[in-house]
Amino acid sequence: MTLSSLTDTTTYIIQIKGLVQGVGFRPFIYRLAKTFNLNGWVINRNDGVLIKISATQGQLFRFKEAIFKQAPHAAIVHEITYEEIQKEEFSKFEIRKSSEVSDSITWVSPDIAVCKDCMNDLLSQEHRIAYPFINCTHCGPRFSIIRDLPYDRPKTTMDIFPMCEICTKEYMNVNDRRFHAQPVACNSCGPRYSLIQKGQETNKLESILDELSVGIQAGGIFAMKGMGGYHLTCDAFNQQAVEKLRELKNRDGKPFAVLCASLKHARKLAEISRHEEKLLLSWKRPVVLLKRKSGLAKAVNSGLDRVGILLPYMPFHFQLMERLTTTAIVLTSGNFSDEPIIISNQLAIDSFKTKTSGVLTYNRDIHNRIDDSVVKSIGTKTQIIRRSRAYAPSPIITELMTEGIFAAGAELLNSFAIGKGNQAIMSQYIGDLKNLETLEFYEESYSRFCNLFKFNPEIVVADMHPAYLSGSFAEKIAAEKQIKLIRVQHHHAHIASVMADQGLDQKVIGLSLDGLGLGTDNKIWGAEVMLADLISFERSFHYKYIPMPGGDKASQQPWRMALAYLYEVFGSEAYDLKLPMTKAIGSKKINTILQMLEQKLNCPEASSAGRLFDAVAAISGICYHNSFQAEAPMLLESVIDHSEKASYSYRLTKSEIDFGPMIREIYSDIQNKIPTSSVSAKFHNTQIEALTQTADMLSHQHRINMVVLSGGSFQNHYLVKNITDSLNKKGIKVILPESVPVNDQGIALGQLAIAAKKRSLGLI
Repeated sequence: MTLSSLTDTTTYIIQIKGLVQGVGFRPFIYRLAKTFNLNGWVINRNDGVLIKISATQGQLFRFKEAIFKQAPHAAIVHEITYEEIQKEEFSKFEIRKSSEVSDSITWVSPDIAVCKDCMNDLLSQEHRIAYPFINCTHCGPRFSIIRDLPYDRPKTTMDIFPMCEICTKEYMNVNDRRFHAQPVACNSCGPRYSLIQKGQETNKLESILDELSVGIQAGGIFAMKGMGGYHLTCDAFNQQAVEKLRELKNRDGKPFAVLCASLKHARKLAEISRHEEKLLLSWKRPVVLLKRKSGLAKAVNSGLDRVGILLPYMPFHFQLMERLTTTAIVLTSGNFSDEPIIISNQLAIDSFKTKTSGVLTYNRDIHNRIDDSVVKSIGTKTQIIRRSRAYAPSPIITELMTEGIFAAGAELLNSFAIGKGNQAIMSQYIGDLKNLETLEFYEESYSRFCNLFKFNPEIVVADMHPAYLSGSFAEKIAAEKQIKLIRVQHHHAHIASVMADQGLDQKVIGLSLDGLGLGTDNKIWGAEVMLADLISFERSFHYKYIPMPGGDKASQQPWRMALAYLYEVFGSEAYDLKLPMTKAIGSKKINTILQMLEQKLNCPEASSAGRLFDAVAAISGICYHNSFQAEAPMLLESVIDHSEKASYSYRLTKSEIDFGPMIREIYSDIQNKIPTSSVSAKFHNTQIEALTQTADMLSHQHRINMVVLSGGSFQNHYLVKNITDSLNKKGIKVILPESVPVNDQGIALGQLAIAAKKRSLGLI
């Protein structure tokens, strides 16, 4: 490199890819160019941000470095490429109009919590005093209002709100924080709230806040339109109100999220580590699962030791919490049972006007329905439980060419995924595909992703289960497009999802523990120890098959699985066993199930970890009926005595882990009045010992020192922490996902990765 090459001015085209639209990136580039005395222009395109500048090589390098280091807080700079072109002269640096090129796409910004600067403006800017939709280039709605790319106002649901003169000046002023902030608005020109109560409509914000706060304090339940859909809310300290809300939602036990006025108030309700504090205060503002203290109404989380807490992320949240005397309100999705969260104003009014004290709405449409995200902390790492608002639709960058692959996902906790370049773009949380409304949401979201991300499927991939609605939809797409459909085994997809998330492409030991998934032997799997890569897998060990009396009913009624395990161990003696369950369920029902087991009538076999947890919870008298998915395992974890280090016995055969000895010892402990907290701890410790032993055996046999954990059972904090510690002591590295959940919501990523790898090798 010569001295002249560093000092000569050259023209460069720079392309930036990542989350660089809707986050104040072009104004940032403009200000940075001014700082470095660079002339040229910057433009938004559907494939990213494009910059043309005249600069010396030294200026170019410093400019690039500053982009990486100083980018806006919600931006993610994934890649910067540049090339030297024919020299041009520029008299200034400017921001030019957006353009659309090819089928390439940039990242779509997720919705961003209101920033501190906007909250200050709420108190000081004359045209925005108390304006509840205040936003800027650093915050506000994004994915929930976008219809198409590039991200410009006419392509959002803000298109019906012409900007007033003041907002227009801010929007056009490159030095203003609201320069090209697409949802920019104020009291004169933006969306407005309305409160409907008993047929009467209130439109003045002060009156709305007064009436809402009085109603909530009086024990009322309100439907409130949020960023990505409606919420239902009530005083989180009012047991009667929370119980009434449960009746309204037809939701017996599933925990509710709680919105706290501030971090200070959240600390009174839960233990909060430094990492958890960062999660609560981050611009993503997820629901964070925290160790519960006393104070909240018991009905908020029904006996669980953790509570989901979030802090205000919309301006209205802050305004409402300032008015209330209560410091915490329930904030749960506005839907009924397992239906999608409501986004339509008219449907919300029709659904809730007679069932609640009032319906709070506003006149800006939500285009993309999106629930609150849920996370928890494991040490200093974040585990995503539900990936939705503020996380979706940010892509997962893979080491694979994913272009044109549609992964249909699982049946429960569904998200789908589409491939663009080396990106896996996962949908927001869809939910359980077991009713028409959720299936319609799934199909609608797929169509919108195809449009938004210019996606045209070339390969479709789905779960092996023939009855999954996600699979049926995949079949329909494959038939319509006349393209290849491939099937992927459920637990292989679980392991592959973590591998794709972590950029792994080698053989690993996979521990996949969850509820149910169809296996290659047409039996039900759910606790698999495997050798796997992105092409295939070998099942090395699994939990012993146990009958599920009544099939799917056993998933809803843990006492059935308790009887299955007891019959497996004690045979006909199970009729005479004395347990708390006998009185709770009744001898007649118990004898009927034991007869089914004896006659092998409607008792499909399963190797499921989830059903084993169910069985132990019921044998211990902790839970007999699951009112929501995984309730029994969650309650079982909640009662663990962390000082208990003992474990139970188990048998290891050539390919099976048999917990029969453990069941016999658990029964003995219960007869001897051993506390359920000790029983739970010893049960968990036994799982940890068995999984550590089998993984260690495979590690030595195959010289692999990497274990991947996936499946819903690894949402269990105690299980994850102690398996990790146990394997680490043996020199084995444990891998968990960071960008997707370990539960079935992550399945689509694994399906997509397997299809991409096989295609790259010409195997499909």
